[in-house]
Amino acid sequence: MDHAAVQQASEALEIVYEISNLLDTGLSKEELSILIALIENGVNPEALAAVVQEVRREAAVLQAARTDVNQQ
Repeated sequence: MDHAAVQQASEALEIVYEISNLLDTGLSKEELSILIALIENGVNPEALAAVVQEVRREAAVLQAARTDVNQQ
């Protein structure tokens, strides 16, 4: 990748990150970068969104269980 392409990709990621923050997605730049790369490589965006939502639900359940154990 030449310098101009790297600069353009960086600027695009910044814009996506700003939109992500406005939508309060809670995704980091690194996470967004990974998701964008997956989509660019053919992963279905809707399926990817469903996976992210499911992982978040599971993480919340695990965190709640961990909190319950620590309070006992």
